[in-house]
Amino acid sequence: MPDAKHEGASRPSPDALLEYARQEGRGRLKIFLGAAPGVGKTYEMLMSGRSRKADGIDVAIGVVETHGRKETEALVEGFEMIPRRVFDYRGQQLDEMDLDAILARKPRLVLVDELAHTNAPGSRHPKRYLDVLEILASGIDVFSTLNIQHVESLNDIVAQITRIRVRETVPDSVIDRADDIEIIDITPQDLIKRLHDGKVYLPTTARRAVENYFSPGNLTALRELALRRTAQRVDDQLLNHMQAHAIAGPWAAGERILVCLDHGRNGAALVRYARRQADRLRAPLTALHLETPGSANLGEADKDRLSAAMRLAEQLGAETVTLPASRVSREIIAYANAHNFNHLIIGKSTKPRWRELWDGSITHDLIRYSGAISVHVMSGGSEEAVSTGVRTAPPTRRLNPKHYIRASLFMTAAVAIGTLLDRALDVQNLALVFLMGVLASAIRGGLGPGLYASFIGALAFNFFFLEPRYTFTIRDPESVVALLSFLGTAVVASNLAASVQRQAIAARQRARTTEDLYLFSKKLAGTGTLDDVLWATAFQIASMLKVRVVILLPENDTLAVRAGYPPDDTLVDADIAAAKWTWEHNRPAGRAADTLPGAKRLYLPLRTGRGAIGVVGLDNERQGPLLTPDQQRLFDALADQAALAIERIQLVADVDKAKLAAETDKLRTALLTSLSHDLKTPLSAVLGSASTLKDFGANLTDHSRDELLTTVIEESERLNRFIVNLLDMTRIGSGAMEPNFALHYVGDIVGTALKRAQKITADHKLKVAIPSEMPMIRSDPVLLEQALFNLIDNAAKYAPEGTTIEVLGWSDAKYVTLAVLDEGPGIPDADLERVFDTFYRVRKIDHVKAGTGLGLSISRGFIEAMGGRLTAGNRPAGEGAIFTIRMPIPAQLQIDGDMR
Repeated sequence: MPDAKHEGASRPSPDALLEYARQEGRGRLKIFLGAAPGVGKTYEMLMSGRSRKADGIDVAIGVVETHGRKETEALVEGFEMIPRRVFDYRGQQLDEMDLDAILARKPRLVLVDELAHTNAPGSRHPKRYLDVLEILASGIDVFSTLNIQHVESLNDIVAQITRIRVRETVPDSVIDRADDIEIIDITPQDLIKRLHDGKVYLPTTARRAVENYFSPGNLTALRELALRRTAQRVDDQLLNHMQAHAIAGPWAAGERILVCLDHGRNGAALVRYARRQADRLRAPLTALHLETPGSANLGEADKDRLSAAMRLAEQLGAETVTLPASRVSREIIAYANAHNFNHLIIGKSTKPRWRELWDGSITHDLIRYSGAISVHVMSGGSEEAVSTGVRTAPPTRRLNPKHYIRASLFMTAAVAIGTLLDRALDVQNLALVFLMGVLASAIRGGLGPGLYASFIGALAFNFFFLEPRYTFTIRDPESVVALLSFLGTAVVASNLAASVQRQAIAARQRARTTEDLYLFSKKLAGTGTLDDVLWATAFQIASMLKVRVVILLPENDTLAVRAGYPPDDTLVDADIAAAKWTWEHNRPAGRAADTLPGAKRLYLPLRTGRGAIGVVGLDNERQGPLLTPDQQRLFDALADQAALAIERIQLVADVDKAKLAAETDKLRTALLTSLSHDLKTPLSAVLGSASTLKDFGANLTDHSRDELLTTVIEESERLNRFIVNLLDMTRIGSGAMEPNFALHYVGDIVGTALKRAQKITADHKLKVAIPSEMPMIRSDPVLLEQALFNLIDNAAKYAPEGTTIEVLGWSDAKYVTLAVLDEGPGIPDADLERVFDTFYRVRKIDHVKAGTGLGLSISRGFIEAMGGRLTAGNRPAGEGAIFTIRMPIPAQLQIDGDMR
């Protein structure tokens, strides 16, 4: 035991050494981490770079953003700056860090500002941190800067604090990859003063920043996040250093708590006490259980208590670890030293004094050999009995005559072998043959057959080999000693062999269960719908526990059967009452339970840390309790995994509903805007013209009267088009679109659409090129004409007056293609797909006519309903958009064309 302190640290950790090996040949990464912009990260990075440069190290700047700050610009002078690479994006010149130039130049250290930056389209990597990883892989050291709000795992927390969602994030793996992290910290008051002094943003921007983002409360919370994330990384580095260099811990650089659990009655109280201590010290908590050779012999109540304590530890956020051990106190000290725990929590021993003198005291050993580890010994308090509210079935332990017959055969073989060796060996040596038979019987059959073989072997040994032979009397005192020695050795050996056999059986069973749980977890992780999760859960529980399963979930203020294996959705009144009681009270009910035991099924809650989310019903053909204690614990494990998977699916569904609600609200707003503006405008023109005609018609000239009537007709037609578009959009959205297919020539439909659009295109030039030999297509002429009309109308809206609108057509072996081209401003690349969204309009400049933003969406809906495809693009030469319709040529016409 005195060596226990150093046993876990006697040799380096393989994992730690492997981590060091991975770093061989790679550059070192140092991150200057700040709580917010303006704390001085870039300034400190440049100062550190100057210090390295003064030491004779080759330092170059890959990219540094000075943001016009004079102090920062002064520090940049004197460094070699690797020229940036220029990208042309939407007519703008964007400069980015030139990764290839850095790799070719290969300085010893490169300074890279703003690690979370998103690169311009066309760069090798979409994110700057990916550039940095490639630089590090080439053996170049990197200094970089990062704000805490850009750390991926903290993104939601930062959004909750600041109510601003940061889009540019860096994975936590990059932070963990950093060799050094230097926190750049100033107080919120100093940072706000820097903002007011204009050292961070321009005065107007600084004022808005202080009002919205840079409030003292936000900055204090972000500052704490930065400090904690840095401390977490430093703690990991310290632990890795200790394990790699075989340093005996603990080093009390940070608080770490280890609570040791066994089958004692105070396990739950230990876990709660440890959780309170962890919260008080703000330390990570780990629950450790050591499996000893005697663990397989524990009673079911002890196993239930241990399982409940470990589950409680997981629910309270502790990491749970189970390890094999021969000497408990030695393994606990070794584990605590190896993982740098400095607080150890154990329960007070309840053994009587004579047992402690015989077996030793784990508590005393831990206190004696803990070294620098603080040991908290907690009194048991009131003993907590584990009650699940369900009576369990006794484990099936039937007597198997096969094992006893096999033991008899082993003893028969021992007699036969002993007879052959009788003349060559002494009688004491012949006992070894019988001992081998006893061991074989215990290993194959367990303790009962082993003891049976011991006594049968003793009788056979006495009858066949001890004088006088062939009687059960013993004449020689030496023979009495030999017989008693054999019997004692056989009993001890059979017990040991049976214990090994039980442990082997338990290990195999545990391995099978673990594999099944792993496969079940893997299956749940790959499911994307609630029905898949429920059916997978029902099948897994039914196959592993050999029961029938139904799963009920809340639905419209009641419980409904959502899955079952084998499929069964019939519930009698007693079962419905038991299921509802289980759901409402989060406790078991039904068959073999304390509540409503008359039900056909046993109902158990599916629950997570947030509460119950469903109910599982179990039954089988037998009478009485359903599950053995082992099966009850297995069900708990399955139910926990299933509940988490169901909760995950429901959370995803809630997010989707929230997105749908947001889109619906957006659509409603767009529709109201359209109705209030785009539909009201022509209606106002109609009403104004009609009112003028009514009130002043007699005083108007014929020309003025004709103009007013023309306005009424044109605006009415425009209003009619808007209403038709809304109705068409409703038809598409409801799935009621049923095209009236027939074979038609494209040229005829194009001509009809152009005739309808004469007034719209009156201020534009038209160029139409539709070859007369184009094949017929299978289409609805009304829908295709409306789609073409909308495209021509869109071109007229966005193209300046006097420009040309082209309608072109061509065909190949399988498709007929129509294209509508204009000479307008074109479509931004990011909006080439969005232009087909409902109510979406790219831009509204002065000359664009009013519209609902439905035309393109309706056109795509019509074209796709006819089996075609509509896409948007920009003209290759000069400005202008191009909309392309591709319609398939009917198969029979393709064959006829090939034959010609």
